[in-house]
Amino acid sequence: MTRPEKAAFAAAKLAELYPRTTIPLDHEDPFTLLVAVVLSAQCTDKKVNEITPLLFAKARTPQQMVKLSVEEIQDIIRPCGLSPMKSAWIHGLSRIILDEHGGKVPQTFAALEALPSVGHKTASVVMSQAFGFPAFPVDTHIHRLAYRWTLSTGKSVEQTEADLKKLFPEDTWNALHLRIIFFGREHCPAKAHDPRKCPICSLIGRKELFG
Repeated sequence: MTRPEKAAFAAAKLAELYPRTTIPLDHEDPFTLLVAVVLSAQCTDKKVNEITPLLFAKARTPQQMVKLSVEEIQDIIRPCGLSPMKSAWIHGLSRIILDEHGGKVPQTFAALEALPSVGHKTASVVMSQAFGFPAFPVDTHIHRLAYRWTLSTGKSVEQTEADLKKLFPEDTWNALHLRIIFFGREHCPAKAHDPRKCPICSLIGRKELFG
């Protein structure tokens, strides 16, 4: 198969396996999504979803968040790990959203990436899932699977994102990046992976996967 044919096969299989694509981080609006994504760094979605209700019971808007001290935020989010940094980031980005964006999460990549701790991947998640802007956030699952499926060289997440955007129609990006994440977790893990039993690797995976 050519690379475009492999991409089409993968997209069809993923759509078959995951017809519904709901982001696994519980949220109610762009701000709560942004906070949840910040908390998800080096933390499972399950743990984040356990902690965010406790945090949002205290503060679910930038206005409410800045009224909490960094220490108060840290006490709540401690189970998510990296709490000293994450609490400072959440307090800081809330202040900037208030001071520079009228209390609303900005809807551009540049403005989002100017917020504390918000890199391109986090901005892409918010732009795609909160605002419906076509984006292709590349996490470790997507980076790994794109390489395994020979859809990208896998040398960097930036290159993987660029390669995947060329292969898939723009109107599929928002759903597709979630489908690949779901598939990576369920069928194509980093370790103890048997490519012969994988619904996609078994047909388009790199030859070296099979030993």
